[in-house]
Amino acid sequence: MKAIFISYNQALSERVLDVFDNNDVRGFTKWELTEGRGTDDGEPHYGNHAWPSMNSSMLIIVEDEKTEKIMTDLRQLDAAAKMQGLRAFVWNIEQVS
Repeated sequence: MKAIFISYNQALSERVLDVFDNNDVRGFTKWELTEGRGTDDGEPHYGNHAWPSMNSSMLIIVEDEKTEKIMTDLRQLDAAAKMQGLRAFVWNIEQVS
């Protein structure tokens, strides 16, 4: 099993859910409001008067064989909306109960 953590501009919320639906991912945990800024470029997402946009973040746990397709789809989404911003990270999951 793998955990995929995704942080993205809220404007991409429906498109991230589309990636889940297209890959038969049902369960997720979502943090509606998260702040951040890109590693190299992109505008900060702070929810204030200077930087009004905000991020959301999601965590999904998926079977190993689904991971690469989901990551590919997320990379394509990021490339199509570069100024919006999206980052995804994969971790190994030791146990699930």
